Amino acid sequence: MFRCLLLTIAICFNLVAYSQEEFVQPESKLITKLPFSQLSGGIIIIKAKFDQLPDSLNFVLDTGSGGISLDSTTADLLQIPLIKTEKTIRGIAGLKKVDFAMDHSLHFVGLTVDHLDFHINDYDLLTSVYGVRIDGIIGYSFLRRYIVRLDYDNNKVEIYTPGTYKYPRGGQLLKPNFTTLPQQLAIIQDSREILNRFIFDTGAGLCFLLSKDFTEDSSVFKTSRRFFTTQAEGLGGKKQMQLTVVKSIKIGQFKFKNVPVHVFDDTYNVTNYPVLGGILGNDLLRRFNVILNYPEQSIHIKPNVHYNEDFDYSYTGLGIYLIGGEIRVVDIVDGSPGDKAGFKEGDVIFSVESNFTKNIQVYKNLFQNAIGKIKVVVFRGERPLILTLDVQDIRK
Repeated sequence: MFRCLLLTIAICFNLVAYSQEEFVQPESKLITKLPFSQLSGGIIIIKAKFDQLPDSLNFVLDTGSGGISLDSTTADLLQIPLIKTEKTIRGIAGLKKVDFAMDHSLHFVGLTVDHLDFHINDYDLLTSVYGVRIDGIIGYSFLRRYIVRLDYDNNKVEIYTPGTYKYPRGGQLLKPNFTTLPQQLAIIQDSREILNRFIFDTGAGLCFLLSKDFTEDSSVFKTSRRFFTTQAEGLGGKKQMQLTVVKSIKIGQFKFKNVPVHVFDDTYNVTNYPVLGGILGNDLLRRFNVILNYPEQSIHIKPNVHYNEDFDYSYTGLGIYLIGGEIRVVDIVDGSPGDKAGFKEGDVIFSVESNFTKNIQVYKNLFQNAIGKIKVVVFRGERPLILTLDVQDIRK
């Protein structure tokens, strides 16, 4: 009896020991660190070389892109051979068939990425919006191969091999649905509280973008909410939208109050409603240091030094673009502060609040960080004019 009991205990022990065995992935290793710059709305620009060409190109790092792309003008200048296809890409302002540049490489400091198929798109509008040459967009085709950490405290991108990664304390690990784009749960609250999924989109230079279908079906907005007509730029051109504020937005355990949101008529079904309600943009996401672990279909977020920064509540109704080296007023919303101030299409902005840098990023920041009256000097033809722009607060 005693021998039987010992045998039973030994068998049980072996079973327990066996059940604790597991295969462990190799530890993730740092490959390289890269500096990045930020444009208005938190858009990330990183530099890379294409194939063996000597000059670096500017790429937007974009979790809202399902591939990787190259600007059509850049492709022409570099004389890159293209292949005609029947493939179609979709954006907020249109659908478009695209050509491809097949099997090329990107070279970063400390990292070469081979066998990339770039679709070709026209980013001249984005170049005019940001005043920086946009040569392409880096999305899923690159991100799926690595663990990528976005450090907004130091403006650095860290790229790691896939594997076991130790996440920092003080943050939260999110588990979005993944197709080629991460689809994250978030709670939006205004007239009521609504839980839905939204594209986690570092390439969207705004806080939050909702489809009109979602807002109308959910009745999420308070009836007293005021909406302001504005526009945004995306694939296919410009898209008119409505701008307002919601009471709160919660991502994981992190909650933001009085968040600016854009609402648009999703003609091309970018949000695939009712599967998705819209887009979480980078003017919100940049308030975290972000670890994109596509191989494990996880995203880690941790508040950074920008977490408590004020949101942009300004409204001008002006669309300004860098055209031929000049910052021009191209679009003016009827009845907006820009319209009331007397701006005309074609006006060349010479200075904003005595700032003469002629830098569109600087001027946009001045508009965005000033509620109330600011002085703008424009040239209308050869004639200089001083206009007083009364920037409106969308919370009122």
